[in-house]
Amino acid sequence: MMDKTKYFVVKKKAIPEVLLKVVETKRLLATNRGMTIQEATDEIGISRSSFYKYKDDIFPFHENEKGQTVTMVIQLDDTPGAMAELLQKVAEYKANILTIHQSIPINGVATITLSVEVLAGTGNMSDMVDELEQHEGVHYLKIVGRE
Repeated sequence: MMDKTKYFVVKKKAIPEVLLKVVETKRLLATNRGMTIQEATDEIGISRSSFYKYKDDIFPFHENEKGQTVTMVIQLDDTPGAMAELLQKVAEYKANILTIHQSIPINGVATITLSVEVLAGTGNMSDMVDELEQHEGVHYLKIVGRE
């Protein structure tokens, strides 16, 4: 039986150099607000295409995850109760919902930006994201930020 886990904790020495450089580029952009992506990638020594390819897929793991904010973009069917069911899943994991923004549905699909805070009693975030992603009516889910 294939494991459905989509998130892993990997030691730094096992991560390809390009991914480490993507993380460093993101850190550089976050600390130097006026810096362009081209300037940051040039300074770190990776191509812009490598940065764009991996920028949403790698985040540093913080030992103290509690109090961390996770922001997701979710595309969801525009059906009565669909968002309520999704938010109920978040509540089951005891994550604190900080913000919800829903766009006007287009062709029966709404785009939702959801920010949640990981607290001391919050369940496994990887499991929560996996359940949200597998939820009926969800077309797309992507983690767009972690602070």
